[in-house]
Amino acid sequence: MKQDKLVYVETFGCQMNVSDSEKIVTLLRGLGYNPTTESSRADLIILNTCSVRAKAEQKVYNLLNNYKGLKRQNRNLILGVGGCVAQQEGERLLANVPHLDLVFGTHNLHQLPSLVRGAEAGQRQAEVAFIDTETRLGLFPVDETEGGVTRFVTVMQGCDNFCAYCIVPHVRGREISRRSADILDEINAMAARGVKEVTLLGQNVNSYGLKSQGEMDFAGLLREVSSIDGIERIRFTTSHPKDISPRLISCFAALPKLCSHIHLPAQAGSDSVLARMDRGYSRAEYLAKIADLRAARPDIHITGDMIVGFPGETDADFEQTLSLMEEVRYVDLFSFIYSVRPGTKAAEFADEVPHDVKQERLLRLQNLQRTMTLELNRSLVGSRQEVLVEGVSKRGDQLYGRTSGNRIVNFAGEEGVIGSLVPVTITRAYQNSLLGELLHP
Repeated sequence: MKQDKLVYVETFGCQMNVSDSEKIVTLLRGLGYNPTTESSRADLIILNTCSVRAKAEQKVYNLLNNYKGLKRQNRNLILGVGGCVAQQEGERLLANVPHLDLVFGTHNLHQLPSLVRGAEAGQRQAEVAFIDTETRLGLFPVDETEGGVTRFVTVMQGCDNFCAYCIVPHVRGREISRRSADILDEINAMAARGVKEVTLLGQNVNSYGLKSQGEMDFAGLLREVSSIDGIERIRFTTSHPKDISPRLISCFAALPKLCSHIHLPAQAGSDSVLARMDRGYSRAEYLAKIADLRAARPDIHITGDMIVGFPGETDADFEQTLSLMEEVRYVDLFSFIYSVRPGTKAAEFADEVPHDVKQERLLRLQNLQRTMTLELNRSLVGSRQEVLVEGVSKRGDQLYGRTSGNRIVNFAGEEGVIGSLVPVTITRAYQNSLLGELLHP
């Protein structure tokens, strides 16, 4: 088959979407499409979308409108949308965007090659049907990408928590845990290709295996992955605080390969807001789990998510969120203004917080987090860190990698150390990264 067609994939949202986009590229290679970083050169454009917030959803529609000009210039250009917006909108996307060729939902990634072949023949199609559990178990896409120091591995999909604000269970479906044997086979193959670090992905990895008869739990899976030769570091995301167990927390004490970082979203610091969100834990319970994590791994770095302006959030509630941040001392925080998501419980709530109040609260929260992040980065100056070298930095004259605590470090060095764990002394701290000096033996 002629190998001169180009595909441009633009990814929005979470690491699960990043992982799915990598698999999209692999699937499309089989149809003769090679990846490009320039949409203007592409024969096929895929938008892999996120609908967690209204802003991300609107950005997709804006991009689709922008690509209308490219379609006029190239009548053979194929335009497709996948991911959560595709799942949410389905056939409506084809109706609302006449120049769109194909739509595929979160359960339909495996159907993308046939959809593209159909589009090449002039067909416009949407596939967004949820698939039953048994069928889905055989459809987890495997990452066969060559090269790379770090890779994502999907261990489960979907979510059963149905937090009041969250659209994920509606667009990703119910929880399903991938067979552990398949996960371990994939990671063994990655290790054989030279991968050094894997990140285990799921909407709620803490509940892995709990609803699969005869399957190990997530702590058991971590222990099995830790035993694989060649894999030197393990990360995972995302965790729901109500489901993180003592057995899982103990892995931070027992498994040296497990990195000193956890993403544990609180979403709010007020008990009344947490209850309205249906999060399933209190402020005190969340802080107790943070304390247990730090007891197991004293140097652990904690990141999280916060929503401001949830319906009914008072000034006192918001102050509780700020005080929680100061008590936890997050290294980084993803923070957002609450936006109504169709079909969620919170979409029916009254007591909407005025937009200007939301904006002011978000600004205060982000300023506080920027201050804490810089302070925590500065506290690492002078320390020796083990850095997994991932490649050449954006500047082009340095290498970069990450500490066990997930801090980015740039430093001078030879490219021969890419893929290795090296000792680095931290010499300077910035807002979003660290500067270091490679220690030679």
